[in-house]
Amino acid sequence: MVGTGGIDQIAGIYFQQKTRTRFQLVPYRGGPPIVQDLVAGHIDIFLGGAMVTYPQVRSGQIKAYAVLGNTRWFAAPDIPSTTEIGLPDLAITFWIGLWAPKGTPKHIISKINAAVLAAHADENIRQRLRDQGVEPPPPEQQTSEAFGALHKAELEKWWPFIKAANIKAQ
Repeated sequence: MVGTGGIDQIAGIYFQQKTRTRFQLVPYRGGPPIVQDLVAGHIDIFLGGAMVTYPQVRSGQIKAYAVLGNTRWFAAPDIPSTTEIGLPDLAITFWIGLWAPKGTPKHIISKINAAVLAAHADENIRQRLRDQGVEPPPPEQQTSEAFGALHKAELEKWWPFIKAANIKAQ
């Protein structure tokens, strides 16, 4: 896992809970060392964002067994989702967002959001993101209000689990 207290640790503990398995979670100082150890066979499993391992999966250096989600990932349509293989409770959303300090004026938020929307509309940028395994959300989900709703829903889903599992950011 990358560091402690992040989505990789949450995914690892959640996976263990849902599959009734146990294995050692080892914090790493970033994605590249994890990938190196996966390719070299020094570690057996990584439960984290696909962007970290995407090039090695594409080249066949490592194998992806499932996407932790309800549907297949656009970049690897041959890899089943956990829902497809009978583990619907293992759907974990990995997402990226932009935040601003509390109290940032709404016109500044609107200006930032407009820049993000413009970037997502640019086909060259969209292709560069897709080449890295990132698919921007549909336009109706690209507003600051929609992102706020997603963030709130994710907090409501994960915060009780994080507290119960005693996961702490470091």
